[in-house]
Amino acid sequence: MKDLCLFDLDGTLTDPKIGITKSVNYALGFFDIHEKNLDDLKKFIGPPLRDSFKEYYGFNTSEAEKAVSKYREYFSETGIFENTLYSGITEILSRLKSENILLAIATSKPIVYAERIADHFNLKQYFEVIAGSEFDGTRSRKSEVIEFALNMIDPEREKSAVMIGDRAHDIIGAKETGVDSVGVTWGYGSRTELIEAGATWLADSPDELYSYIMGELS
Repeated sequence: MKDLCLFDLDGTLTDPKIGITKSVNYALGFFDIHEKNLDDLKKFIGPPLRDSFKEYYGFNTSEAEKAVSKYREYFSETGIFENTLYSGITEILSRLKSENILLAIATSKPIVYAERIADHFNLKQYFEVIAGSEFDGTRSRKSEVIEFALNMIDPEREKSAVMIGDRAHDIIGAKETGVDSVGVTWGYGSRTELIEAGATWLADSPDELYSYIMGELS
């Protein structure tokens, strides 16, 4: 049984596809790049934005910073709410909370956005901590976010913790900080991606995730 669960946000608790892909396309438009199929931009969901603009479009540091700025123009007003909760998420959070398991959000998204999304979906009641990055890129690596959350909620590292996410960087961040990980398959990372990253466990549904956290699966 786990004592502390760290949840990724995008692709794990919520499905942000419409808002994120529209925001990315808006940013690319500033550079006269226009993607006709928004599904081609799903790869931006999860990893730090700066890294993705560099990796997928060859932007240099200055261009990536400008792209992130343009992204936020759309996301902060509109894209942030083009978002839905995954089915079963509220129920599992409520069940875990009733078992006195500590819960936190650990996301590469800026804390300000993560808190607004948690408010929008009435999720704050479940979480002891909402950890994320800063607008200047500070703490954008997943391992840094996980460390930040652990330092706030379990500084002595006395609890059995698990990081729950849908992409490889969630799993890698967990390994770098020495905690177990669950790769959820309802998000944007493939089973292959999660397995190759070294996930401790894979969960195909919130109910299966709950069973693993409660020690009913091994």
